[in-house]
Amino acid sequence: MSGLYRRRHTPQEYLLATEPLFIGDWSTPAGECLVVYDTDCRLRALEWRDFEARLQRLLARHWGPEGRGYQLEPSALPAALSRALDAYLEGDMHAVESLHVHTAGTPFQQSVWQALRRIPAGQTMSYGALAAHIGRPAAVRAVGLAVGANPVGIIVPCHRVIGADGSLTGYAGGLLRKRWLLAHEAASAAGR
Repeated sequence: MSGLYRRRHTPQEYLLATEPLFIGDWSTPAGECLVVYDTDCRLRALEWRDFEARLQRLLARHWGPEGRGYQLEPSALPAALSRALDAYLEGDMHAVESLHVHTAGTPFQQSVWQALRRIPAGQTMSYGALAAHIGRPAAVRAVGLAVGANPVGIIVPCHRVIGADGSLTGYAGGLLRKRWLLAHEAASAAGR
């Protein structure tokens, strides 16, 4: 993978002290999620439990190998984080907007992920429209790769990106979950 899409770590970065990251469970009607957060309660990753191997790859890509760049410790979710996530499930789409996310993507990835957070709940956007929205209309493929590399699913709502023809395409948690998330958000948005 090219340096544009994958963060390269210098030997000095690997020599830095290991950062503790915590992992907790979050139950949703679409399945169990693993939530990774730091000591400041910033989200580092959110992934479906049955895709734990993907979670480990994303953490290693963003933070270095476990034991060198981070140390993952099981923990219960902090109350504020748990309340916001549960409120989202109860239909309050704004509850997760204030959650802080801290990822180590490239500047391009960061711009895509920030744009994802601006897509309103209950709405979708095509990869092409997202590329145009960030001022890079010719970078549709690169936008797709950045969306796929998003380590904080649901909160950074990559599920809101669809194909140009309106079809549901690519979602790391599977298309059934993508369909459920979109239906949940549409119903909650319509109920306001």
